[in-house]
Amino acid sequence: MNAIEKVGAYAALMYRTFTKPDRWNVFFRRYSEELKKQGFDSLGITLIISVFIGAVITIQMINNLENPIFPNTMVGLATRDTLLLEFSSSILCLILAGKVGSNIASELGTMRITEQIDALDIMGVNSANYLILPKIIAFVTIVPFLVLTSMFVGLVGGYGVGVFTDMITVNAYVAGIQYAFTPYYIPYSVIKSLFFAFVISSVSSYYGYTVKGGALEVGKASTDAVVNSSVLILLFNIMLTKILL
Repeated sequence: MNAIEKVGAYAALMYRTFTKPDRWNVFFRRYSEELKKQGFDSLGITLIISVFIGAVITIQMINNLENPIFPNTMVGLATRDTLLLEFSSSILCLILAGKVGSNIASELGTMRITEQIDALDIMGVNSANYLILPKIIAFVTIVPFLVLTSMFVGLVGGYGVGVFTDMITVNAYVAGIQYAFTPYYIPYSVIKSLFFAFVISSVSSYYGYTVKGGALEVGKASTDAVVNSSVLILLFNIMLTKILL
């Protein structure tokens, strides 16, 4: 299947997905399950990565800005803007593409090769709407929370460098965080993350839903989902940065 055929198949699948659910109580039950599976189960890795990245960025900024021309407050400012503008939205979503995207693709792929999706279709259920829509809506809903959490925890990681080392004082770091703060950076990152979340969940659902073959093909579909989601995130990142900034 060439690229144009894949785009057409993806669009057709999304058309089937975004229809009115037959039973709203079933949709909300599955939505709450996906919210926990994709969102809250990803909170741990978000916290761990963000706190260490915040600390590492701070240390690197201290080493690279070790110049009498630059005041110590530049360290906090650079760390803050790096986290808010790129890491907590783009890089975090690239990481989540590996965790959430592979999970979605492998789950749907396994259901496809075990003929569970075929059984739903035979019973007259819109399997795309029943299986995929809750995943997409849940992930798009929870990603802003993960992004905001990553921003806060990343800044705390940088704060820890000031507390546990003598590389920078806490007062200088905090002053840098507060200096020339642009509030728009927060909604900017959240808006980007919404697009990225849709890309991850929908593309991964497509590869899992359309898989053919056996367990080997499910693994390949999972890999393809992560790779293609990551490439699209990078592409959308350039476009959204140009538009929003």
